[in-house]
Amino acid sequence: MKVLLLIDDIQHKVIKCKECPRLVRYIQSIGQTKVRRFTNENYWSKPVPGYGDLEATLLIIGLATAAHGGNRTGRIFTGDSSGDWLAKALFETGFANKPSSISKNDGYFLKDAYVTAVVKCAPPQNIPTPSEITNCSQHLREELKLLENTTKVIVTLGKIAFDNYCKIVGLKKLVFGHNAIYMLGNGKTLISSYHPSRRNTNTKTLTWEMWINIFKTAKYVIISS
Repeated sequence: MKVLLLIDDIQHKVIKCKECPRLVRYIQSIGQTKVRRFTNENYWSKPVPGYGDLEATLLIIGLATAAHGGNRTGRIFTGDSSGDWLAKALFETGFANKPSSISKNDGYFLKDAYVTAVVKCAPPQNIPTPSEITNCSQHLREELKLLENTTKVIVTLGKIAFDNYCKIVGLKKLVFGHNAIYMLGNGKTLISSYHPSRRNTNTKTLTWEMWINIFKTAKYVIISS
């Protein structure tokens, strides 16, 4: 019951957050202008909190909400190509009940996993400023604290997520790289991955085999610990 109250409080603070005026203006404008394929949809156009199993052993940290993904649907990694890759990988490794994440009410849910992002609002060109990352770190810090007792593996998607996680928990001299694995000495393992953005997947910088192996490794570490 206490955990539920805490996550409700965190999510409420995220949704109501207006710390970054540039991002507030941007997500609202995106919701008004939309894109042709979603012209008849009502966009969420507010900060998007993390979601998942509150006793998760796997924590996944992305960069930011997608302009026409989470900013539209109200759930991170939902309704965009990156979300498609993540949902399929989580399903294939037993962390989700179905292989697609389309909308908040699609019946998709996570099992033993929690997904969040460094920045809860969609940034222009998908590039948040350093001050926006700092502002939003308060929310990620609270999520990390809430999940501290159960988390065994942290998967960071992209260098910004990796660097920010390391900064928050006080890790130094770790180097980002795809499938870089760090045993943190506190019962937790950090795995860094390229982000499943279209730029990475379309150019084969990140292939499906590379991607799914991240979650197979995470599963193995959890089962072995």
